[in-house]
Amino acid sequence: MNDKFDIKLVHDNFLTSLHEDDDVKLKEYLYSYEELNKFCNLMGVVFGFVSKDLRSKMDILYEFLNNQETLEHFQTAKKMIEYEKGNELLFKKGYTSGSRTLLRLHRGLDFIRVFLKNVGDLQDSDNTSAVCRAAYDQTLSNHHTFMVRSGARLAMHTMPTREQLLKKICGDNSEDIQHALDMLPKMLEITSSVFDRIDNLYTVNDLHSLP
Repeated sequence: MNDKFDIKLVHDNFLTSLHEDDDVKLKEYLYSYEELNKFCNLMGVVFGFVSKDLRSKMDILYEFLNNQETLEHFQTAKKMIEYEKGNELLFKKGYTSGSRTLLRLHRGLDFIRVFLKNVGDLQDSDNTSAVCRAAYDQTLSNHHTFMVRSGARLAMHTMPTREQLLKKICGDNSEDIQHALDMLPKMLEITSSVFDRIDNLYTVNDLHSLP
């Protein structure tokens, strides 16, 4: 098993996840998120504010996909939302909503993609703290409590330079690092397509404020 972040896997699975004109296949979405979660884990405690709950949220959606009774309703993001909304499951007591769960992953994806875009614009010697803070303030901070925001911003002071970050997530091989940098724009483009589709589904269904 490769313990380094594979940016091509993120790209390929997100590309495969695109369904029809406006939908996203959940299984392929989760496959991409496996790599993104690996990225967060490789970053260590500094990304604790985003990686803490990713695994549990992913596992909840996998359970729906692995259950023969729910499988057909959870093939895509649109099907899931329509099913849970149509059957009044979004706020049902004792029911873990897939739509609410996906929303948490969706918010995490927003932060990760903005951060990686910012990192791509840096020089090797530049510290990543400022761009991490900017990405966080633009995205996840809007959904966190004061205590979590304070802890996250404190952790960001220990962020490495871009060169150190790339070695941490890609390894010391210069060819692997260059491949990741070459692949980054393509990955970010397809990630944005996936993000925009899911974001639109939550907008159309007025679900961005799910508690």
